[in-house]
Order: sequence, then C-alpha cells, then structure tokens
Amino acid sequence: MTGPQLLLRQLRREAEGIVSYEFVSADGAPLPPFTAGAHIDLQLPGGLLRSYSLVNDPAERHRYVVAVDRAAESRGGSAWMHTVPRPGDRIAAGAPVNDFPLYEDAPLSVFIAGGIGITPFLAMAARLNALGHRWRMHYAVRSRQRAAYVQELQALDRTGDSVILHCTGEDMERPDITAIVRAAPAGSHLYCCGPNGMLEAFTAACGGLAPQRVHLERFSASQEAATAGGYEVQLARSGKTLSVEAGKTLLDTLLDAGVPIQYSCSQGICGTCCTPVLEGTPDHRDDYLTDEEKAANRAMMVCCSGSLTPRLVLDI
Repeated sequence: MTGPQLLLRQLRREAEGIVSYEFVSADGAPLPPFTAGAHIDLQLPGGLLRSYSLVNDPAERHRYVVAVDRAAESRGGSAWMHTVPRPGDRIAAGAPVNDFPLYEDAPLSVFIAGGIGITPFLAMAARLNALGHRWRMHYAVRSRQRAAYVQELQALDRTGDSVILHCTGEDMERPDITAIVRAAPAGSHLYCCGPNGMLEAFTAACGGLAPQRVHLERFSASQEAATAGGYEVQLARSGKTLSVEAGKTLLDTLLDAGVPIQYSCSQGICGTCCTPVLEGTPDHRDDYLTDEEKAANRAMMVCCSGSLTPRLVLDI
C-alpha cells in the first residue's frame, strides 16, 4: 500500500457494538492531510482491505480516527477489528481518499445519518464550524445505547438545536426524510449515509433537486452479487481463460485461480476492484459506477458484477 504505516494508540467503546480506533504515524511524521468525508483503507490479515470513514477533525495532522460497527454478518473485517487489534499494533493503510466530499460553500448543510453512517458527518460538522457555516443533523439509531458520538455532536452543536436524535426502537418516530428535504432552504446541500432503506427514501425525496445538491454514501450493497455463472472470462494480459460456475462470483473465480487482484468491500461500493472491460457486456451490480459509465461497459466491479454475454475479456 502507498499510504502511511499506522500505530494504534487507543481503542474506545463509543456505543453498543461500536469501537473507535485512534491511529498515529508509526514513524512520528505528520500524517497525509484529508478532507471532510474522506476514508482510509486498512490492510487486514488474509489480504482483507477495508475502508473506514475518518471521524476526526480534518484540521488534525497527528492522528486518524475511525469507528467500526460489529456487523452481525461480518465478512471478516469488523470481526477482526473487534477482537484482535491492541494498542501498539501496526497496521498498513492507504492514503486518505474522498468519494463523499463536503460542498463547503452551501448556506446550510443537512446531514441524515443512520447508525454507523454518522461517522463521515463528524468531520464535516467540524469543518463547517471552522468555516463558520451552518449545518443540521438528523441521526437515527435503534436505541440510545447504539448512538455513538452523542457527546461529540453536542460539543459541535454551537446553536444548541442542530442535532436531532431519533431513537427508533424507543417509540420515537423515524426521521421523515421527505419533510426534511422539503424544509431545506434553497441552495442547501443534503447528505445521507445509512442503511439502504434510508438511502432509497432519501433518493426518492431528493428526486426534484439539482443532482449537485444531493450526496449519499452507502455502507452496504443495494443489489445481490451476480452468482448465476455460466460464462467465461478471458484475462487479456495473462492469456488465461476461466469458467465462472453457478453459485460463484467473478471475484471468487479469480481468487481461486490465483489471480492477484485488489479488492476491499466485496459489495461494489468502494471502487477498489474496478477493472477495464475489453469485450463483452457486464451484468453491473455495483453502486460505484454512474449510469453512464455502466452503459459504456468499459469497466466493471469484479467483486459483485457478472456477465450478460457468454464471454468477458478483462484487462488483467
């Protein structure tokens, strides 16, 4: 990886099932800067690469802070993070990348977060405070015990009424996303990060707004991975031809054949496994490529997508 070697300085329980990890530079040098909404990739054992939003203030150069939810159906990343790392451990990381940037000139930024989706918005709120710009937060959790960073949000809330907590399992109503969007003043920018149901409601509510005012980030896939199989994939650089069997993903087939390919989320969200397509028509199942990019069929996410044609030729 091209980023810094990180030293784990501290772990802290932020809420039920959520732990934060504070990293510093292993060699004492300033860490690469990042912008609000950015994430880093951590290299975990077994070739796992996992992306986590940076929670801390972007003005800080001495540390990176991420938070990890213990997923009920962990594919290895969150389970390892919750059981193995201890202060003093070293972990390789990529340089910060921002696929969910903050538009800093908006008269009002409206954030809608569900569960662990709160993480990118802490850095955004800190940045907007530094700029003297207004923001409002709607934060939905199942219970108060599951609400991470409440004290930090209260400290960031300079008006005293910018943070609205919705505890949906405590007879409190879910946030009315349609009403929130309708109430946003002209020129506001709206952001959402949370489970797919919340993102779908957000996308529908924002249908009449200019696309540049609407921002979302997923942490789970909106579609199932393609596992129908029944096609061949030819690797143009190596000359190998592999058969993708029913019940297996394209990524599984590549890995089983020993093909070195970088991947992270395995859900078509992060873009790590984006691979050029030379021939054939992919069955796109990702949430990373735009509709125009999918229609062009020049690239695909091999972690979750398959093929609509009997043969795919990839630039591998």
